[in-house]
Amino acid sequence: MMNREKVEHAYQLAKERYALIGVDTDAALEKLQNIKISMHCWQGDDVRGFLNPDGELTGGIMSTGNYPGAAHTPDQLRQDLEKAYSLIPGKHKLNLHAIYLDTEEKVDLNEIEPRHFEKWVAWAKKEGLGLDFNPTFFSHPMMKDGFTLASPEKEVRDYWIEHGKRCRKIAEYFGKELGETCYTNFWIPDGFKDNPIDRLSPRKRLMESLDQIFAENIDEKYNIDTVESKLFGLGAEAYTVGSHEFYMGYGLTRNKTILLDAGHFHPTEVISNKLSSLALFAKGLMLHVSRPVRWDSDHVVIMDDELQDIAKELVRNDLLDRTAIGLDFFDATINRVAAWVTGTRNTQKALLKAILEPIDTLKELELELDFTARLVYTEELKDFPYSDVWNYFCLKNDVPIGLDWLQEVRDYEAKVLRQR
Repeated sequence: MMNREKVEHAYQLAKERYALIGVDTDAALEKLQNIKISMHCWQGDDVRGFLNPDGELTGGIMSTGNYPGAAHTPDQLRQDLEKAYSLIPGKHKLNLHAIYLDTEEKVDLNEIEPRHFEKWVAWAKKEGLGLDFNPTFFSHPMMKDGFTLASPEKEVRDYWIEHGKRCRKIAEYFGKELGETCYTNFWIPDGFKDNPIDRLSPRKRLMESLDQIFAENIDEKYNIDTVESKLFGLGAEAYTVGSHEFYMGYGLTRNKTILLDAGHFHPTEVISNKLSSLALFAKGLMLHVSRPVRWDSDHVVIMDDELQDIAKELVRNDLLDRTAIGLDFFDATINRVAAWVTGTRNTQKALLKAILEPIDTLKELELELDFTARLVYTEELKDFPYSDVWNYFCLKNDVPIGLDWLQEVRDYEAKVLRQR
């Protein structure tokens, strides 16, 4: 266990060092305290949900591994989420997929209503959490031949259009009940495994289907619609209807928030370099912070260069108030609670490192074409004691510091997860 007095002393030394370059660490921590991360529910049960927990995963979704302790009921999932949140500083949000409804009623995706999520809302109120939402356009028999909203079959499109409409009403319900805007994210995995002849028609059908879903105006005080692109997925390796260009055009022309997933682009392409461009034209942004490994997009977030570059872009360009930050990864080879805690804390750490930069000074140096000082500052900052500031942040929020949280997860695994 880390000693409280040592943590406080280290923070005071760090505070003095940052003050020398004009950075107020107390103000930085206050800023970080107000940033909410939308933690995704699907890490806890390997993306199976509760509509049909034993169903086969489809649509580019695959969680590998068989680590013990996956949640099999909504109550188990909420129990695991509570444990994860208790190890993460601050108050945050939960991102739910439609397949995570909590009801004894037999109901299909085109029939879901707010009442099927009442238990989630009651729990969120008790825990002081906001809720975000995702329609589920996969793992269902009505995803036919790899298509939903872009299907050539009207019956298939109509089914999924109804699902999308109902999800927006559920999101509105979340927003009204919790007093916090719900971001409803539309990701549609439609595509071809091999090279198509007609790339235009499926995109036209997707556009028209989305237009029908979004036809009803919902107050953005309660619900904000977001649209998410994808490079490819399992079964859609050659062509994904909802590409980046498709959703960039759709979002800008339909006044929808554009969501960028860090794992949904070519292996050498990063979203950090897209944020400043989209910010000039888009009404708002949402992120799915993830980690690609070669072609796979959903690994647990680590403190790599891209995560830190994303945070720097948000902070340096003053985009935090215009950007909703969510997570998206699923790994069944490791303890699932540990995965949540690792990814969320790393995202917060990256944001803190960015907030602790002397941004005004760096921008002035750049404007003055003093590239020497700009380089020296950015390199020296890499050695500044941000970790001592982070440890103090954890102390203030009464969560474990450093490796201490790992023992709590191990104890929880022994007492709870391995007993399932």
